[in-house]
Amino acid sequence: MSFSNEVKSEIISAVTDKDKKFACLYGLILFCNRITHDEICFQSENRQVADMFSSLVSEIFKNSVKMSEDVIERKKGTSLYSFNITGSENVKTVIDRFRIDPDDREIDLKNIDNNSIANFLAGVFLSCGSVNNPESGYHLEFVINSGTLCDDLNRILTSFDLKAKTVTRKNNNILYIKESENIEEILTFMGAQNSTLEIMNIKILKDMRNRVNRVRNCDMANLNKTSAASVSQLQDIRLIESNLGLENLPDTLREIAEARLENPEFSLNDLGEILDPPIGRSGVNHRLKRIKQIADQIRKENNE
Repeated sequence: MSFSNEVKSEIISAVTDKDKKFACLYGLILFCNRITHDEICFQSENRQVADMFSSLVSEIFKNSVKMSEDVIERKKGTSLYSFNITGSENVKTVIDRFRIDPDDREIDLKNIDNNSIANFLAGVFLSCGSVNNPESGYHLEFVINSGTLCDDLNRILTSFDLKAKTVTRKNNNILYIKESENIEEILTFMGAQNSTLEIMNIKILKDMRNRVNRVRNCDMANLNKTSAASVSQLQDIRLIESNLGLENLPDTLREIAEARLENPEFSLNDLGEILDPPIGRSGVNHRLKRIKQIADQIRKENNE
């Protein structure tokens, strides 16, 4: 099951009492695929959402609304569940109950209050929403076929400090949220607390992986830098050894030269710690610079 379907399953389980169901069905119908004076068409690829729509219509309208169901088999083994309420009298019963104008769909706040707004948004999400798997990125969107409804929904989200953006895609208005914190807030608001916790856990794991990678990259960069410097130092020391002899160097320089030959992978700090007495990084660096000066002088004399 996709993450988006997991979210929808959790939302469905949170819609329980009558007022919640009414607000949820209002969101499902208002944002459905098509509403005219003669037809209401609701479609979903999610079997649970389809079953919920069917049961809510039956529960709220009893036997006063007749509805047909069709399952459309699609490629790759997926199904599209389609529900149609047809006939002007059937449709009128529904649109009158929810005060929906098929010619100008808009959100009627008289149908929802502070106690049911979350369930209305849940219905909207079940009808036309989706959310990405947080492993691949943070993105929640509503695909809306009405500019007015898109603007109305955006105003509601804004009233809860949920920042959404809009874009047009294939003649639909897309209202989307990218910020993970806002996605967490709206999922929690709609009743998907477990899904919110999953996003938070994934964010923590991502952050830990990023931290480990940064440390690893930093260590690798430092190792490469140390290796390059060590190669140059070894070349200087071997040149001195073959032309002058390390035994002819001052004791402090001979000691650091021999330490580097024996420990080519050591950092300057590590080299300083094995000397007797130990010295700091700057002291090691100073001695190696003196060795380089001697090696450069030998190269100059040898015309290298």
